[in-house]
Amino acid sequence: MIAGSVLAACGDGNNNSNSGNTGGEAAGNTATNSAENTGGEAAGNLAADQVFRMNLTSEPPTLDPALMQDNVSGTVADGLFEGLMTTNKDGEVVEGMAEKVDVSDDGKTYTFHIRQGTKWSTGNPVTAHDFEFSWKRTLDPKAATPAPYAYQLYYLAGAEEYNTGKGSVDAVGVKAVDDNTLEVKLVNPTTYFLSLQTFYTYFPVDKVAVEKDANWANEAATFSSNGPFKLSAWKHNDSVELVPNDGYYGKADVKLQKVQFSMIADSNTEFNSFKTGKLDWAGAPTGTIPLPQLAKLRKDNDPSLQIKDTANTYFYIFNQSKKPFNNAKVRKALSMAIDRQLLIDRVVSGGQKPAFGFVPPSITGEAKSFREETQDAYFKEDVAQAKTLLAEGLKEEGMASFPATTLLFNTSDAHKQIAEAVVDMWKTNLGIEVKPEVQEWKVFLKNRTALNYDIARAGWGADYNDAMTFLDLYVTGGGNNDIGHKNPEYDKLIKDAYASPNQAERVKLMAQAEKILIEDEMAVLPIYYYTSSELVNPKLKGVTVNYAGNINYNNGYFEK
Repeated sequence: MIAGSVLAACGDGNNNSNSGNTGGEAAGNTATNSAENTGGEAAGNLAADQVFRMNLTSEPPTLDPALMQDNVSGTVADGLFEGLMTTNKDGEVVEGMAEKVDVSDDGKTYTFHIRQGTKWSTGNPVTAHDFEFSWKRTLDPKAATPAPYAYQLYYLAGAEEYNTGKGSVDAVGVKAVDDNTLEVKLVNPTTYFLSLQTFYTYFPVDKVAVEKDANWANEAATFSSNGPFKLSAWKHNDSVELVPNDGYYGKADVKLQKVQFSMIADSNTEFNSFKTGKLDWAGAPTGTIPLPQLAKLRKDNDPSLQIKDTANTYFYIFNQSKKPFNNAKVRKALSMAIDRQLLIDRVVSGGQKPAFGFVPPSITGEAKSFREETQDAYFKEDVAQAKTLLAEGLKEEGMASFPATTLLFNTSDAHKQIAEAVVDMWKTNLGIEVKPEVQEWKVFLKNRTALNYDIARAGWGADYNDAMTFLDLYVTGGGNNDIGHKNPEYDKLIKDAYASPNQAERVKLMAQAEKILIEDEMAVLPIYYYTSSELVNPKLKGVTVNYAGNINYNNGYFEK
């Protein structure tokens, strides 16, 4: 998921730089309590006011699961929707809309038994037909707006063929046998397929509501959700409000009376809003703690501050369709001229780790974490070598000097400070001028997708606990391939890793792919592995942050 934050990411999260969307455990999908349950709920110690207030920083680009790709949209969606599976307070994958799952002996056929009596917020029943409709809608090659995450459904038999115009919708491996039974057929056995069901691309949409109004997801009045909450208000570019969904099967366990999301772009205003009691949560995954304040909070051991490792990577991307960024030597030069530890110590201040690979440390490998089994020693910072590579690369492209170049980033004081520091390093170490340029989140994402940039900030957080969630981003023609990357050898390694039922073999193939991406090509420029930094109201309990840095507020409540 795109991460927009400095400290957190998910896919490409929103716009923060202090928080990471990565997992705390080396090989687990375990949540860490950001607002630990201390027993107040059990003791009947609930506060009268159960309103949770959090900042999104910017307008969600969409609340349609088929079109989501960022952590602002995803943070709201996690309260509005629920997939076949969900996660409990410990971060474990458990039954969601499906009350039971049967898996065939060969691991290629899943039969999900849908809970009866669960309703959409519109009153329509949630059925297996909604899931079949939703997944095929996401894969539709003729959709007015192509789904950026359609490739996440390629695990289904016939899905890739249909999405690429080479197959039939009827051949896609998802079928509603009846209202309460969904049969899913996979191309290959996939050990993490149930985990994928917790991700928003697999969320259902209300078939009746969508067919009635193509713009159903644009306004609160027409919105339909099946999760713990429903959309009660959406003041565009200002706020989003959720209230409990009476049709949700677990409504008795929902304690929050309201969730209020603000859209405060300025991190100092967000910080002050928390300090004055106007927010219950500030910082990751969708906001940012101002970097000077973060350093002071850490020094003072402020009890409201929480920092943890997450499965996210902060990096820069190159538009490989433009000279000289099509040249690997130029890309390597820009990467090798950055002092990552200095950047972390003097600018970011959140205990992040320098990144010399793409997959973050907390992602699962075979027996250990992927990073333990595959060291990220793909390159070294070396100014002298960077100068040589830059000169060679420019010469190969027939360029006498480095061209006028812009470094694009989304609105955030932290992103701005990081960009300014990196640009200064490039000027000092390589003698080149690069101009930082800020854009609002939705515009920023649109320009990246359209390859309308030179160099741009990026952040990616795990959608599921496997290295594939990072490495399949840059296959040729991928929905999130916003760098113009094309490499048949890389594509084959990813395809083979998809197909292999052997985890040791998969890890080996994915390690080879990462080597191509970073060591051979420097297709993206890794900067650091995220940590998640947030400020939390001490009376808030039951809200968790998982290994990927994603917040789960569905079980939240306030003590007196």
